[in-house]
Amino acid sequence: MRFAWTTRCPPQSIRGTWPAYATSVRAEATRAARNYGLIVLLGLELTDNDPDPDRSAHALALGLEHFVSIESGLVEALEEANDQEAVVVAAHPYADHDRSPLRPTRRIWRERESLKGLIHRYELFNRRETFAWVAEDGLPPLATGDFHRAEHLSSWKTLLRCEKDADAVLDCLRSRSRVYLTPFAADDRLAVPIAA
Repeated sequence: MRFAWTTRCPPQSIRGTWPAYATSVRAEATRAARNYGLIVLLGLELTDNDPDPDRSAHALALGLEHFVSIESGLVEALEEANDQEAVVVAAHPYADHDRSPLRPTRRIWRERESLKGLIHRYELFNRRETFAWVAEDGLPPLATGDFHRAEHLSSWKTLLRCEKDADAVLDCLRSRSRVYLTPFAADDRLAVPIAA
């Protein structure tokens, strides 16, 4: 999946380039499906940066058709994404007791009750990080890799119980249906063959 990121700072916004971005992602989705059997979803990272980690948040909006601005605030952006029937994923939802090598984003954890109706899935795993409060609260989990470099491929992954189709994937993620979370190591080879 390809994601762009936006903040409340206009220089980093892709508002003006959204049509070109959407066209490019759709073209890549066609190529990826044809050449590799992959599904690519059009999406956007909704990032609300603040010097105070309790006011910072990241969310992914998957399956968007139109640009969503964060400039009016996180809640408004999540509502707009939901109005487009996008899947909203709480990304890196740190709690106050989580350690992070980077500045944590704790707003989703801090405001979890008021934001619950606007979020479909919560990262339980991101690479090697675990957000235990997601499991403790019984929220619908997801494992992602926050894939930026080749070494990030080896991380926790999510297997969905649905057809291999973009609409089916979005429907599955939007629901509270069970998913399978598993570690994946790109450099490990299976010692025994798997029956097909």
